[in-house]
Amino acid sequence: MTVTDNYQRPIISLRISITNRCNVNCFYCHHDGILPQKYEMTPDEIHRIAQVAHSIGVRKIRLSGGEPLIRDDIKEIVSKISSIGFKDVSITTNGTYLTRYADELVESGLNRVNVSLDTLNPEIYRFITKKNYLQKAKDGIIHAAKAGLYPVKVNMVVMKGLNHDEIWDMFKFCQENDAVLQLIELLKTDNCPDNGFIDDYHYKMDDLEEKLANMADKVKTRRFMQDRKKYFVDGGEIEIVKPMDNTQFCKNCTRIRITPEGKLKPCLLRNDNLVNFIKPMREGKSNEELKKLFLEAINNREPFYEQCR
Repeated sequence: MTVTDNYQRPIISLRISITNRCNVNCFYCHHDGILPQKYEMTPDEIHRIAQVAHSIGVRKIRLSGGEPLIRDDIKEIVSKISSIGFKDVSITTNGTYLTRYADELVESGLNRVNVSLDTLNPEIYRFITKKNYLQKAKDGIIHAAKAGLYPVKVNMVVMKGLNHDEIWDMFKFCQENDAVLQLIELLKTDNCPDNGFIDDYHYKMDDLEEKLANMADKVKTRRFMQDRKKYFVDGGEIEIVKPMDNTQFCKNCTRIRITPEGKLKPCLLRNDNLVNFIKPMREGKSNEELKKLFLEAINNREPFYEQCR
């Protein structure tokens, strides 16, 4: 049976950040430093976290980072998680390692992949990531689709004056390579080092959504994904992700997170109510005792936006 929080929101999904190491350096990334590799959670620890989550009704697991494919043991991690019986096991990646790992990840039990790719322009890619890996990322998307990781979702953070004029080029690329395009509005968080950055690059998507609504063959509302819209256009799909100042993001949130340090994070937008999970686990606590920590974190959940309370 799925557990609900105090606001009757079911906890369906767990996102586990298995590293905050990364092979690119995106200028908008707001991670808090780098956790040394020796302190990262082991595959067995990640497996046990997933087991406890499954016991309270979590049905979906997503692995993220940093760049999760930077871990040498990523196939073992996926294999251990997929053996538990989740409805869906996925990874968010920058795509640069997918050509190497996609086939083996499918064999290990991975169902889907989300690839972060903001531009098809080599110069803009280098400006955003500080690396020249654009072709690797594009090849990774193509290889992932051929390997059977369907649907491949391409996450494009839309930034005013930087890549907002590439939306339709990216949509065409996705159409040609059996991928779904997700357009993501910049998220303002307490960790963002320069809130002026948001003002400079924030691209409001209201006009785009109106245009998509008028041209779409079909529109689907995803209830358990913050009521966000999926637009079906010319045989392709475009989804708009608008967490910023979006009360629906809180009202319909069904996700809880594990940080790279092994702490349960009840809310994406807060860092003051985390529950340490890895320390008690390493001290030998039983699964029943660890389940109580999950329930404590779920009890700490409350909508960030007061209108939803």
